[in-house]
Amino acid sequence: MSTTEAPRGEPVTTVLTWEVRPGQERRFEEWTHGITRCAARFPGNEGVSWLHPEEGHRYHAVLRWSDPHRLAAWLDSPDRARWHALIEGVATEISSERQSTTGMETWFSLPGTTVRAPPRWKMVLTTFLGAYPCTFLIQWLVTPRTTDWPLALRAAVFPVVLLPVLTYLVMPLLSRLLRLWLYRPPDG
Repeated sequence: MSTTEAPRGEPVTTVLTWEVRPGQERRFEEWTHGITRCAARFPGNEGVSWLHPEEGHRYHAVLRWSDPHRLAAWLDSPDRARWHALIEGVATEISSERQSTTGMETWFSLPGTTVRAPPRWKMVLTTFLGAYPCTFLIQWLVTPRTTDWPLALRAAVFPVVLLPVLTYLVMPLLSRLLRLWLYRPPDG
């Protein structure tokens, strides 16, 4: 396991890569729903995304945690061990990598996998597709109601509304919807 420790309190992303036995994909995918629900109840969990961007039997789990200590607690937990016991003979965890991430790169990058981050032009286009409707709605619904506010306060409204909506709702949804286009192998 390759590890880059993040300081206490800094978000961390871990990518786990699984090799699934041929013919066991459906069983594995059902299992992913259960372990994802279990992880969601664990303190510090900020989300789990499953990707199957390649031909073959490899799956990637992208786990986001509030800090490396809570992630370590999940990785060593009896709950996770019980879920792993259920998948013996169906799939094998073949690699994992942990890295501290901040900012928008987490919308697209998949650290520790054979999957490359999408080309920058695809990230720009996807971000535009997410940001434009949000910007339009803020300008239409919020800005007219703040015209009497001081400039510094009016300017703060835009990022305070836009960034959480993009980070927690829009970009994860777009990344899932467009994953086949974003993560298409160069030769495919």
